[in-house]
Amino acid sequence: MNNERRWGKVARTADDRRFLEGPTWRLAELKRLFRIVLEFLRGFRVLHFVGPCVTVFGSARFQEGHPHYELAREMGARLAEAGFTVMTGGGPGVMEAANRGAREAEGRSVGCNIELPHEQRPNPYLDLFLEFRYFFVRKVMLVKYSYGFVVLPGGFGTMDEVFETATLIQTGKIPAFPLVVMGREYWQPLFDLLREKMVVAGTIDAADVDRILLTDSPDEALAAIERYARDQAGLRLPPPRRRRILGERRAAAAARPSLE
Repeated sequence: MNNERRWGKVARTADDRRFLEGPTWRLAELKRLFRIVLEFLRGFRVLHFVGPCVTVFGSARFQEGHPHYELAREMGARLAEAGFTVMTGGGPGVMEAANRGAREAEGRSVGCNIELPHEQRPNPYLDLFLEFRYFFVRKVMLVKYSYGFVVLPGGFGTMDEVFETATLIQTGKIPAFPLVVMGREYWQPLFDLLREKMVVAGTIDAADVDRILLTDSPDEALAAIERYARDQAGLRLPPPRRRRILGERRAAAAARPSLE
């Protein structure tokens, strides 16, 4: 599959930056609002029937052969074998590895991409590929369709994603979906900070940390996600087929990467 043919069709613009620079001409703000609404609508139509997803977060900088890449690849395969659609940011590194694992396990693989100055190009293991203009729209899509989250080592973007998800769970804005952090050696200092500084200072509760599962075991990670899916969300895996009445089939077909 060739994602390059679809790359750059939407996001080659500084519009999201201008959006955050403060007040501008009101007609321009109205036009931008319509673009945001249309971007949400496009995401809703394409992703509505992707099935129950698990979103995998992690760095774009780890290459094939790196332990974090291979762990993400194994996790993607295990999730796909369990009947979940694997969703990522669609880029290289950990995202590519998770999508690749899902593809190799003959599962569904989805990417919600965005153009960045470096690193963020679509990987070749995507069944559906969406490119977003606005960072915040993309983040909503990565959360909205997921019944669990797997976080592997990463940088600022990964930290942003994991703490935003943790905040949504903490504040009850989304259900207490499994939030699984993998890579114990990498993340342990962060968990020490949470427990020894933030809990002690009273800025968070110990229960907030306990909601996050820190593990190196794909078995433990998958068990937590399957337990929630079965016992709390009442999911059937694989999910039953649903009727498409708003052109979702055409929207999804348009989001499939082109063949070479």
